[in-house]
Amino acid sequence: MPEQNYPTYPLGPANGHTRSDGESQLSADELKRKKKIKMAIYISIFVVFQIIVITTMSLTVMKVKTPKFRLGDTNFQSFESTPSFHLKFTTQIRIKNSANWGSYKFKASNVTFLYQDQTLGEINIEKGKVGWLSTIKRTANVSLNSSAINGSNLGSNGVLTLNSVGRLNGKVAIMFIMKKKKATNMNCTIAFDVTARTLQSLNCK
Repeated sequence: MPEQNYPTYPLGPANGHTRSDGESQLSADELKRKKKIKMAIYISIFVVFQIIVITTMSLTVMKVKTPKFRLGDTNFQSFESTPSFHLKFTTQIRIKNSANWGSYKFKASNVTFLYQDQTLGEINIEKGKVGWLSTIKRTANVSLNSSAINGSNLGSNGVLTLNSVGRLNGKVAIMFIMKKKKATNMNCTIAFDVTARTLQSLNCK
């Protein structure tokens, strides 16, 4: 029996639809466009995040605040009146840097004690450094004599009121890359009850 030849046809896609070259190109372009959109979104998110971080750092970590310079715990020791007075007490010099994310390095200075705006004496403060978010305390022995000033009835009414003033000059170093000069002042009022031999009050501004 003679062999018969039948025409053959190429098999089509299972769904009966053939994708043209134009459709393939369109699909590739669509994928590229979506990738570009995603990339733009990621970049925008990153930029916004960086802005938030920089703003937060500027308002908190990088913001330099003035350290505080104060008297602390003060204890009465002795008082003599003949008629000028001789007063002894111990006190703390406190330098508070608890608001800065960087150390505060200060120069040597002093604290002056006044009675009725007249100088009774002073104590020296050695140069030093306060760590970031820290406070240092130095104990000082104070001995004051009123014989060198003009006045009468010193320590009358049983209460002796003094003022302590001082100024520290230094620099705050932020993250080891930025240094900013900062000066801080002391202005404290101390009241001693010389009859009871005790500290009555201590107020600092």
